Amino acid sequence: MLALAVLVFFLVEPIISAILWGLILAYAFFPIYERTLLLTRRKNLSATIVSLIVIILIIVPLYFLIPLMVRQTFEIFKYVQALDIQSVIKAVFPSAPESFLVQVSLTLNSMISKVTSSVLNAMTNFLLEVPTFIFNVVIIAFVFFFALRDSDKLREFASSISPFNKVHEKKLVAQFKDITNSIIYGYVVAGIVQGITAGLGLFVFGIPNAIVLTILAVTLSVIPVLGPYIIWVPVAIYLFFQGNTTIAVIYILYNVIIVTNIDNLIRIYFVSRKAKLSQVIVLIGMAGGLFVFGLLGLIIGPLLVAYFLTFLQAYRENTFSALFKTEQE
Repeated sequence: MLALAVLVFFLVEPIISAILWGLILAYAFFPIYERTLLLTRRKNLSATIVSLIVIILIIVPLYFLIPLMVRQTFEIFKYVQALDIQSVIKAVFPSAPESFLVQVSLTLNSMISKVTSSVLNAMTNFLLEVPTFIFNVVIIAFVFFFALRDSDKLREFASSISPFNKVHEKKLVAQFKDITNSIIYGYVVAGIVQGITAGLGLFVFGIPNAIVLTILAVTLSVIPVLGPYIIWVPVAIYLFFQGNTTIAVIYILYNVIIVTNIDNLIRIYFVSRKAKLSQVIVLIGMAGGLFVFGLLGLIIGPLLVAYFLTFLQAYRENTFSALFKTEQE
């Protein structure tokens, strides 16, 4: 059994990320599948409809957005390289000494060069790995479809091999569900919606290279403590420098009133009050997961940390209750 488990691990290890992405997407879209199943009463048809919805929502926009993202990324790099950073810093800090301006300018130029090099290398690697990317997308699609269609069988199988008694198993499953909803809907989905809302503001107010800035806003919105303010605050300063004071004020109000609060509305709707995860736990999980699993780690990392703490708490409670029972006897 152990030998087979090791062999299976090596077998699926090259595509484990694609499998996990498929399972995570299936979990995120499972409520839509349940409602579709109530209407159609057919699992294959319902899973197909939800798969088409995912293609329309994710794959089709990416097909059109990726070329625009590449072009706008190069435009931003050209603009930043042509920018006189020292003059900008002097405008912000007019009374700063010359040595300070020179040192800060050199530091920022070095940072921009490193970021530019990293992004260009990432783009080059992505273009070289397009066949692998397409293969992974196919794996994700298959896992997504069958995870939706056979969700009840997966639950039954997991329950049949669980080492816990039914009472503890039911309690742990409820806790895991609350935790998973909190991370996937409360942080990931809410962050994506918040980032897209910030991006709509960029388009409405005519900010150049809005697509790349929207992608950055979405990424920052998913991560606790960070947020789209890292994008919209510099954009507001840019509008002020351009002399568009009225537009800048309206843009700031839009972000403060709508963008800042929309993620809280989503969390109230989706996330159980029982699963109030500490932002420190989520941040540590995302940071560590990003190093270990890449982009997938933003979801897997905090889930692993939260699941581990849940098991640890269950073990402590069971141990303490057993000791207390012995003392009473």
